[in-house]
Amino acid sequence: MEFFNDVGGDPLKPSLFELVAQEQLRDLLQPALKYVLSVFAQRNPRYLLRIVNRHEEFYAMIMLFVERHYLRKHNASFAENFYGLKRRRRPIIQTERARAAVGGIPPEENLRDREVWRSLVVLVGLPYLRAKAQDYFEDLGGGIDTDLLDDGGGRHVRALTEETFRGRLRRLYKRWYPWMNITFEGWLLAYNIAYLFDKTPFYRPWLSWVGVDLRRLGVEDFRLAAMKAQTAVAPSKRQSLMDNLRRLLRSSPRLLLDSLRILLPTAIFFIKFLEWWYSPSSPARALSTSPLGPAVPPPQLLPPHPKGIRIDGTKYGICPICQNPITNATALPSGYVFCYRCAYDQVEKHGKCPVTLLPARIWQLRKVLV
Repeated sequence: MEFFNDVGGDPLKPSLFELVAQEQLRDLLQPALKYVLSVFAQRNPRYLLRIVNRHEEFYAMIMLFVERHYLRKHNASFAENFYGLKRRRRPIIQTERARAAVGGIPPEENLRDREVWRSLVVLVGLPYLRAKAQDYFEDLGGGIDTDLLDDGGGRHVRALTEETFRGRLRRLYKRWYPWMNITFEGWLLAYNIAYLFDKTPFYRPWLSWVGVDLRRLGVEDFRLAAMKAQTAVAPSKRQSLMDNLRRLLRSSPRLLLDSLRILLPTAIFFIKFLEWWYSPSSPARALSTSPLGPAVPPPQLLPPHPKGIRIDGTKYGICPICQNPITNATALPSGYVFCYRCAYDQVEKHGKCPVTLLPARIWQLRKVLV
């Protein structure tokens, strides 16, 4: 990975692999936070369900404060600071001193308010707009099987077949959004390749508009950070207890934001570990199916309806609808098993279980492995 790093002779120029890694870390923050909120919302839906439903806005508001703090204090975003990178206000004339410097950022290259707010537009605003565009595309039924929708896609069909200006815009958006998205991704890939072969100083096209480039942290950067930490932690002997307490309260928000550098990656690792542990091929599944583990009792069947199909409890492996041996066994939410074709036709025509007469939909059919 370091091969392409040393081609240009600049020791502070980050490799493409470092830049891609910090972007992957940033992309993992939103689903990790959404997963945590969803778990807590199941226990406290009254307070957290609205936040989960408006997760994109909630996440953008949080990251606005986090990224602003890191940009102002560390001249880098949260993910860039985690990987030892910094943003440098790109000079108009690239001098030899700026190319060969291995120390900290000179004062004239620190980020100003204009670079900070432009960086926030790219770091927070652009991902938010892309997430909302993808949600709207899926809301129109794009990329989703109609059997998985609540009404079989009827609402989406009506919205897309309206002979109005809004309906035509919906159809145009649904048709062209995948092409616009793949064009955007291809644009980013082209910049990655150009940066890899030292054809451009920017691995992302908007960094030129922001007016910054990315660099590695040097020895002087770590030295200055250590000096600032010692100055902030060392208490003053002349100050009273109340003054020290006020100083601690004022600095607590900054300490909390700085601690996210360790807390958030740790939380992501823990969540990914839980997803792996409870996946179908994980050791947790193997332990639960081992002879030493307790056997899970089968679910109880719902009582049949008097007007439904009668079930003969003595005939095992016989479909209650066609009265033939069950082929491609499929279960309904009520727990009764039928042939797949029989269950599919019954639910498609009547929308309910033939035994209990309870509502059922196509996407609720479950194959039974015998």
